[in-house]
Amino acid sequence: METTNEYLPEVIASIPQPRREANELSARRIVLHSLLFLATIATTTLTGAAWPLLGEASSILGVYKTIITSATAGDFGPLLPGIAFSFTLLIILAAHEFGHYFACRYYGIRATLPFVIPAPPIPLTPFGTFGAVIRIKEPITTRRALFDIGIAGPLAGFALALPASIIGLLIAHGVTPPAAGAEGTLSYNDPLLFIIIQKLLGLPKWIDWNPIYWAAWATLLVTALNLFPVGQLDGGHVVYAIFGPTMHKWISRLTFLAVATLAVVSFVLYRSPIWFLWTVVLLFLLRVGHPPTFTNEPLGKGRIALAAAAAIAFILAFMPFPITIS
Repeated sequence: METTNEYLPEVIASIPQPRREANELSARRIVLHSLLFLATIATTTLTGAAWPLLGEASSILGVYKTIITSATAGDFGPLLPGIAFSFTLLIILAAHEFGHYFACRYYGIRATLPFVIPAPPIPLTPFGTFGAVIRIKEPITTRRALFDIGIAGPLAGFALALPASIIGLLIAHGVTPPAAGAEGTLSYNDPLLFIIIQKLLGLPKWIDWNPIYWAAWATLLVTALNLFPVGQLDGGHVVYAIFGPTMHKWISRLTFLAVATLAVVSFVLYRSPIWFLWTVVLLFLLRVGHPPTFTNEPLGKGRIALAAAAAIAFILAFMPFPITIS
């Protein structure tokens, strides 16, 4: 006798269906990503072009007037530092985000193309961009996938930031050390990677600004911030995949306390508030937590070696006092 189930259509409809990749690569989305990228090219180019002219004009408006006037007259010389800065910065940021994106694709996890976020040019922001992000639209259910997706971005970005750092320091011109005690002097301090390169290649410690150096400095700072082992940062993903949820929670809390302490020390010694902002970000990430994985397969020695490489990259990129005010 034939039987029927009146609820069967509802059951079938409730089963998750495969989502079309075209949803993430539609013409509308590609236009959005392209417009954001073009806007970021403009803001980073203007920022990079403005930096070397800051001491030559009475105001920042005068700097931008010089750049625009020269360009409209066919003289693109003032724009060249901006082009070099924008190209170096964006290719490293893109490598970082596409590292995450292609790892997601490898595991069949839906993710958007990178959103490159423009920001007001200097003096409102020092780099002309708020960075880049991708949006992962499906849960990451296995430890290996979580580890690979988390670590792919910072390692890919660091792989390009390293040669950019060497080139930026090699082409830099040495300058006279600044006079001590100048009130209100803003200083940008170098990561350990720069110090090692300078010593190995016999380069001067005090150098003049150049666009490739500045782009490498910025992306190393971003790499270090992303590798903090907190919440859903890249470093947080790696720690969760290696140690599991309980250790991830405690490592996140200890890292937050360390950064909060560093924020106080940095402000007391150098009047720099930069770590207070990151402390707020980490507090938010602590409250959000980390989604669970459901397959706890072993990571293997290769991934543990990659985790050690990421830890070394963090040490080389981390700046305890990136900006100080005398």
